Amino acid sequence: MLTGCVHRQFVSTSYPEWGESHEFHSSDRSTPLILRTLAPPEPAAAPACVLLVHGMNEHIGRYGEVARHFAQQFTVAGFDFYAHGLSNPVLQQANHALRAGAAEQDVSDAYLAQLALRDLEPLRHNLHHALQRFMELCDAQGEPGRPVYIVAHSLGALVTASYLIQQRIEGNPVKRVQGVVLLAPGFAVSEPPGWRGWLANPLIKLSFHAETHFLYPHDEPLPVLVFNQFIAAITVPVLDGVFDILSWPGLRSVFSPISPTWVRNYLTDSEAEKARLRADGWIVRRTLLRYVKGIEEEIVHFRRRMDQFTLPYFLIYSAQDPITPAWGSEDFRRTTVSHHPDNAVLALPGLVYHQHLFLSEPMRSELLQKIEQWIHRRLHSTE
Repeated sequence: MLTGCVHRQFVSTSYPEWGESHEFHSSDRSTPLILRTLAPPEPAAAPACVLLVHGMNEHIGRYGEVARHFAQQFTVAGFDFYAHGLSNPVLQQANHALRAGAAEQDVSDAYLAQLALRDLEPLRHNLHHALQRFMELCDAQGEPGRPVYIVAHSLGALVTASYLIQQRIEGNPVKRVQGVVLLAPGFAVSEPPGWRGWLANPLIKLSFHAETHFLYPHDEPLPVLVFNQFIAAITVPVLDGVFDILSWPGLRSVFSPISPTWVRNYLTDSEAEKARLRADGWIVRRTLLRYVKGIEEEIVHFRRRMDQFTLPYFLIYSAQDPITPAWGSEDFRRTTVSHHPDNAVLALPGLVYHQHLFLSEPMRSELLQKIEQWIHRRLHSTE
């Protein structure tokens, strides 16, 4: 509680921009969406366009090296989700001040932009508009109609997968998206390791179990069905109310969790990258409990309809990742892998790290090459 009261966060260097910036408004919010693009030396010769999608509480500015790698062959773009990076009003104002000559800016309240995120619909809205804008830019740089691929990480993978299912269900498929790379997708709730897990995991599992069974039968025997419905009918409304109350003014300054050290330790094995993470003031370090609960509900909702995901994919996950545990990816694989012959899965046995594009060498380069190879196989199969 004391940690929540005294947490302060500052930035002293400007946002790490890369590529060209294309600013546009995707909604009635005053904060614009900025699409960053990079192209190879001969943009018209690029066989495809690749959209990068970041994860929870981070920002697309971190992906400059990744973008430059893919831009050797493809036209590349990335954007910040709402409440993240320069789509966060607090962080955008801080960046303007730093560029105007300010020495340091307090961004401790950046997490309050998550008040609008009771679910992931605003993020799917961002993805939709960024994708549409990216397609327009791709057409302007070369042959119209070139295929688009999405490379999405963690929560961004959940947003992307749920968005693509939604588009198919609504009869408005994004036909130019020919494949998606899902990196450590957020298809499961976190499982904190060590003593934190002893305290948190029982509550996390109870909440997830209750959400999973809340008013949704699962072909259980009748006594089990009645028991699950009874537990869910009590647990879900209570937890929803508690999480919402703890996100109210006054209480949220105490109860909004701050990213623990263990999360950073499980992101990457690269000491240089860990140092960059510690120094990166543009990462949102706190999370509203209302937002956490909304993500859990989104995971449950996605898992109920993930069998409807038919787009070709390349799924990459670590077998021992506690941030997005492997069982979520394995359930997705079992349900969908037979839906398309180009579906591919790379499970990394024994690996605990979550951010595959930021691992130490040579694994980082090997994974980037595997992603490129999969995209090229898709391009050949669609010729």
